[in-house]
Amino acid sequence: MNNSLTILVVEDEKLLLEAIKKKLSFLNISCISASSVAEAKQFIDTTSSPPDAIWLDFLLGDGSGLDVLEYVKSHPVMSTVPIFVVSNSGSDDKITQMLALGAARYMVKAEHRIEDIINIVKEFIEVEKEGLTNA
Repeated sequence: MNNSLTILVVEDEKLLLEAIKKKLSFLNISCISASSVAEAKQFIDTTSSPPDAIWLDFLLGDGSGLDVLEYVKSHPVMSTVPIFVVSNSGSDDKITQMLALGAARYMVKAEHRIEDIINIVKEFIEVEKEGLTNA
């Protein structure tokens, strides 16, 4: 698989964001970071080249991942970008709601290492791209 991937990471915990960015960089994956709903929306509104995936924290300082998810899904350039919600908690209601709105996957941070989440995202993108080339 071509490793020229780009992932938008929306995470307000600065230390965690830095760790994610380092892991992605080590794997030759480009990272665009946003630490708030406002920053994520600004990127979404100004980009002409959508990322391959979005890593989305659920609880953000200025809103929730739900705000970003709904915004992405209503945006013409970004609506098909797969979104991986990564949260500290995973109530059944929250998970069901995010998946129903179009999240590709919902993961609880405590249950996965950063590397595991990156691998899940890469595998999803790989399968999706392969499906497009076989269509």
